[in-house]
This record gives sequence, C-alpha cells and structure tokens, in this order.
Amino acid sequence: MATHISIVLLLIGLYGLMAKRNLIKKIMGLYILDSGVILYFVSVGYRSGASAPILDKGVERVVDPIPQALMLTAIVIGICVTALALSIAVKIYEKYKTLDIEELKMYLK
Repeated sequence: MATHISIVLLLIGLYGLMAKRNLIKKIMGLYILDSGVILYFVSVGYRSGASAPILDKGVERVVDPIPQALMLTAIVIGICVTALALSIAVKIYEKYKTLDIEELKMYLK
C-alpha cells in the first residue's frame, strides 16, 4: 500500500515540476517528489514481522538498516535543497519582481 502512495507522490511531484510556471510551485513539486522517493525506499525496505537489527539470541528476521539510514540522509539533503531553492527564489523575486518562469526568460535574454 505504501508503495502505491509513494508512486502517487512521485507523479504529483513530477507534475508540479513539469507543468507549473511559478518557482515556488516548482520547489513544492520537487519536495513532494523527494518525499515520494523517500517513502518508496522505506516501503521497499520494510519487512513484516521483522525486528530491529540487534542480534540477540532467538532473533531470526531482522530489517536491513541501510535503506533507513540512507533515507534519513536523503531527508536532511532534501530539506537543505528546498531551503536553498526557496532562498534563491526570494532573491530572484527581489531583483525581478516575478516568480514566473516565462517572464524571467525575457529578463535573461
């Protein structure tokens, strides 16, 4: 079920990146896409009935901790990229007074 939700988030984020003209909406689409990727990897690494990878006697099924650790890193990187993109968008708005991609193309010609 979580894999289906993650694919829907991926598609929503991709739509936001491709179809929207406003920079803030594109940044939101990028963050939603990032969240979908993270949810997908976490859901793929999930094992029903498994426990934490602490090796005690009698523990047979454990969850692989590598995807979870990588996704924690991806969350931090995604937040940093979003914050950087938003700060660049603020500077673009201060200089050009618009966040529309088509209008910004006219300024850059």
